[in-house]
Amino acid sequence: QVQLVESGGGSVQPGGSLRLSCAVSGSIFSINFVDWYRQAPGKERELVAAITSGGNTKYLDSVKGRFTISIDNAKNTVYLQMNSLKPEDTAIYYCNVHFSPEFTSWDELWGQGTQVTVSS
Repeated sequence: QVQLVESGGGSVQPGGSLRLSCAVSGSIFSINFVDWYRQAPGKERELVAAITSGGNTKYLDSVKGRFTISIDNAKNTVYLQMNSLKPEDTAIYYCNVHFSPEFTSWDELWGQGTQVTVSS
């Protein structure tokens, strides 16, 4: 069965960097769309970044210029590179992958979440 495995979270000081990965295991036809979300305690879930299979991207205003979303199709892995991290970036981050298991189908999976903590 197709699964997502997230990795790359951790604790860093302000100004530090992390790269989150979301690996798709199992055979799929294509990745169609990817979102990265985050949720901090007591706050609503928010969309951080999104990318289409064609490479079009969008970002939350507060992370523009600091975060980069990308897809490595050869590895069926999506990434969120996070630079110049701020305490406000502290949250659990989730990848959300929309894909086609086969040519005629469309499905969606969520990663298990990975904790990012930014503090002095």
